[in-house]
Amino acid sequence: MAEPVLIWGAGAIGGILGAYWARAGVPVQMVDIVAEHARACSNQGLQIEGPVEEFRQVVPCVTPDQLSGQYRRIVLAVKAQASEGALDALLPHLAEDGFILSAQNGLNERVIAARAGAGRTMGAFVNYGADWLEPGRILFGNRGAVVIGEIDGSERPRTREMHELMQVFEPDAVLTTDIWAYLWGKLGYGAMLFATALTPDSMTVNFADPARGPALAGLAREVMRTAVAEGVTPRPFNGFEPAAFLPGASEADALKSLADLAEFNSKTAKTHTGIYRDLAVRKRKTEVDPQVGTVAEIAASHGIDTPLLRRLVELIHDIEEGRRQMSTDTFHELTKVLA
Repeated sequence: MAEPVLIWGAGAIGGILGAYWARAGVPVQMVDIVAEHARACSNQGLQIEGPVEEFRQVVPCVTPDQLSGQYRRIVLAVKAQASEGALDALLPHLAEDGFILSAQNGLNERVIAARAGAGRTMGAFVNYGADWLEPGRILFGNRGAVVIGEIDGSERPRTREMHELMQVFEPDAVLTTDIWAYLWGKLGYGAMLFATALTPDSMTVNFADPARGPALAGLAREVMRTAVAEGVTPRPFNGFEPAAFLPGASEADALKSLADLAEFNSKTAKTHTGIYRDLAVRKRKTEVDPQVGTVAEIAASHGIDTPLLRRLVELIHDIEEGRRQMSTDTFHELTKVLA
């Protein structure tokens, strides 16, 4: 592994990977659009902080216009809505025999495959908790599931190579031949996380509130129905049990998964989602369209109605554009859909 790994996006996900790999002696080159952050990572070093581990690591980082050369291994770690623009900039730097691994939320592997080719695309599922705090500082709130897999279900030398690289960061990282099962599972969990960001409350408070349970479970059910229509059987992780939200599952199954999610999220220093931070702290657009909106579109292509997902997209847009405030009343606009 003497050749450097290129990480495009040095935020919460990419920055932590870069810091851990660089500390282990893996050559890393990061790219980020925030020049001040790039300078901090390259000069005084990237500060990883929180209950998991605290350390500072110098990691070479440049802005896109400063990058030169080609790379065989590129990890894409930008927000889903930034994928197309990032691909425009990074594809000239992808080596002939190279590939792009998506360390993102959503179904960005489809976007990458359409641009770079399916054979040059690898999937990843990441569920560790992290937040970009400011230039040169990232909170590592808790460990979580990390899974690597080819989008065609194969296992190749490069897949094993990236799995070993992920184990440098997360010893329990999984190598799978069914990455879509994990990605769709994360979409079910992710829809619920978007709903928690309708309020100022923590993830745990949302998952533990019986009054919010029906809407949260309903969102997961809509995503799971869509996954099944896509021929995918989602896999469980970190308290999220997809089977609890599939047709035929009992209400007790759903309530147990919600309780497990409340328990899992009670043990992290990252109390709120990145979605919440986008809305309340960073005052910027969220990933709701490429994540929740995309699932609703796929569902519609199968003739599946997703009223909760569609309403969730509308409510997040309302907060983004200042028409609504984060509140329990805003959350219960979802509950009204079930009436």
